[in-house]
Amino acid sequence: MNAVRPTLEKVAARAGVSRATVSRVVNGSTQVKPEIREVVMRAVEELGYVPNLAARSLVTQRADSIALVFPEPPSRVFSDDPMFASIIRGVSQEMDLADKQLVLMLSGSPRGQERVERYTTSRHVDGVILASLHGADPLPATLARRGVPVVCGGRPITGGGPPSVDMENVGGAEQAVGHLVTSGRRRIATIAGPQDMIAGIDRLTGYRNVLRDSDRRSIVAVGDFTRDSGAAAMRQLLRDDPALDAVFAASDMMALGALQVLRQSGRRVPDDVALVGFDDVPAAAYAEPPLTTVRHPIHDMGRELARLVLSLASGESVDTPVVLPTELIVRESA
Repeated sequence: MNAVRPTLEKVAARAGVSRATVSRVVNGSTQVKPEIREVVMRAVEELGYVPNLAARSLVTQRADSIALVFPEPPSRVFSDDPMFASIIRGVSQEMDLADKQLVLMLSGSPRGQERVERYTTSRHVDGVILASLHGADPLPATLARRGVPVVCGGRPITGGGPPSVDMENVGGAEQAVGHLVTSGRRRIATIAGPQDMIAGIDRLTGYRNVLRDSDRRSIVAVGDFTRDSGAAAMRQLLRDDPALDAVFAASDMMALGALQVLRQSGRRVPDDVALVGFDDVPAAAYAEPPLTTVRHPIHDMGRELARLVLSLASGESVDTPVVLPTELIVRESA
């Protein structure tokens, strides 16, 4: 025979207080004297009472959860690109420490964007992290206007907007291309990232800064941060300028695709063509040859995004944008 579940009334009787007082205590109300709270919580523990979480949310107006939103199709989020998993892992660690629930959402389609907007503005979550924004995405401004605490992974292209956490993308690209220049490479091409994403824009800016300062011309093809797009862009670059002697790819995944095409075309890396990537994904160190790249703390980015949104959800002010450092990692490919 199953034991009868303890009720508020039984807790109230054990503690010698009203049902309303017990409800206030278990739902986190601050309008109860500490000595009364202690008596009620002792009765809760003795009886094994489990509070109703839905009722608690109504009283506290908190859902104890945060939404992590990727404006990407599922094929990108669950691809072999480790960026997404690293951000999720970083955010999850901070959510665990704060005893909060993480809700993963995708808004890579108009219907998905509507669903995210409807769900988050209905206060099913206490805050929103928007990662990998594309173009003039209206979601950051919409959520901020509706009073939803929101932070962005990478500053919005339109400027201003909600608090953000970003990488030193321009400086990282300048380190990578500067390394190619100082090693004597003359015809340095780039496989740029998508130009509707701030990382793609900033890394192309860093590349162009160095080439302008060293009196070299830009040779540009554009990919979408995937391995296949890197391979396609490398084929284009070889057609456009067969004599190129170096390539800066704005992501390691694109660099790995480019490396395969260079090998197929008979170019030796780094003897004929030096190659540098960006991100320092785990596969970069195991490529043949190992890939020179720019390391950035994507896992730390996830943790910082989580800390910011939790602070905002608690009513605290935050100092942003937060910009995390990058570091050139030199290996055999350049």
